[in-house]
Amino acid sequence: MGWFSRKSASVPEVKSELTDPTSDSWAAICDAFSISASGVSVTAASIMECPPAECAVAILRESTATVPCRLLHDDADDGERAAKGHPAFALVNGFSNEWMSAGEVRRRVTQDAILFGDGFALVTRTAGRPAEILYTPRSTVVPEYKPDGEPVYRIDGKVYGPRDVIHLQVPNPNDPLQQRGLGLLQTGRNAIGLGILLERSASQLFKNNSRPGGVLSFKGSLNATAAGRIAQMWRSAHGGDKAGGIAVIDNEGSYSPIAFSSVDSQAIEQRAFVVSEISRLTRVPATLLSDMSRATWSNSVQLDLQFVKYGLQPWLRAWCDAYARTLLSPEERTTMHFEFDLSQQLMADPAARANAFAQYRAAGVMTANDVRRELNLPPLPDGDVLASPHVQSPANDNQPPKDQAA
Repeated sequence: MGWFSRKSASVPEVKSELTDPTSDSWAAICDAFSISASGVSVTAASIMECPPAECAVAILRESTATVPCRLLHDDADDGERAAKGHPAFALVNGFSNEWMSAGEVRRRVTQDAILFGDGFALVTRTAGRPAEILYTPRSTVVPEYKPDGEPVYRIDGKVYGPRDVIHLQVPNPNDPLQQRGLGLLQTGRNAIGLGILLERSASQLFKNNSRPGGVLSFKGSLNATAAGRIAQMWRSAHGGDKAGGIAVIDNEGSYSPIAFSSVDSQAIEQRAFVVSEISRLTRVPATLLSDMSRATWSNSVQLDLQFVKYGLQPWLRAWCDAYARTLLSPEERTTMHFEFDLSQQLMADPAARANAFAQYRAAGVMTANDVRRELNLPPLPDGDVLASPHVQSPANDNQPPKDQAA
């Protein structure tokens, strides 16, 4: 039995470019097995050995999964209300299918898109209406493209159109038609490879009791057999757990340790550089990767807000567009839209945000319900009055008091 057995409207079959050795698909396969400049092979499994990269990917995927998503209907008076009657509302808020929540689907698809450049999910329909959103592993999807650039997707022997497949893709500047995305495993291969190499080097250094090797010398010449036997005897007597003991050397032998320290190779600076590189590649601030070397109380708050604006929001915007393309009809897109509620993420500096709302209210720019809508709170019956809450009596109309009017 294949991955998916549900029926969906098919589109004309297009010849796969996997049969063409000069195509971008073959280039993608070659990239998957290439190594970094440091000589370390960087894969989805080995990236777990680079804590900054794993942390950045986890922050992006978990943030995308945990931010609530809403389907809103645009009213004639420029207001918005939740479109709870539409089947897509439950698919993006509750469970996308019987065994996986909407957040879990977003978590998996986003992780695939971050690492590999492309992430997929299949939308199934009942009577023309969206019924399920199914996470689709990359290994089961073969994207193909028509001459005009329209994508089609071959999944388990069936061909689906762009309205049936949620496709998150990282733009690839080397591919004008964007036939394959450019993931972190390609763009960050050298930075991640360096981080993995530094982790392994540090582990080996401390495994050897933080003691570098040395030179064991004797007067005269030694043949290969004698030199190998002496080296083996030295390692057996003073290597591993026996390091730090007293060595006894005869036959006018001498031992000269090699002066080496992790400071000499700037290992600490290089590891800090890897954190900065991962931060640049993923738009996740270094403070969120536990690098507090330049953190202060004020800039940490601003960096959190920058992460929401430049790191998280592009992914959420991509999800809104993908949801609209696959879950709404062209007619519904004119009156409905998807929106992620970032009110909790924007509370990184609640005092400054509350002060800004108070100034907007005092200046007559926002009503009470406008503010409550930003905070994801229900409206008040009299909350649409555009007046300053600090004014308790009407303004002076320059009319004489009633007792003086006569």
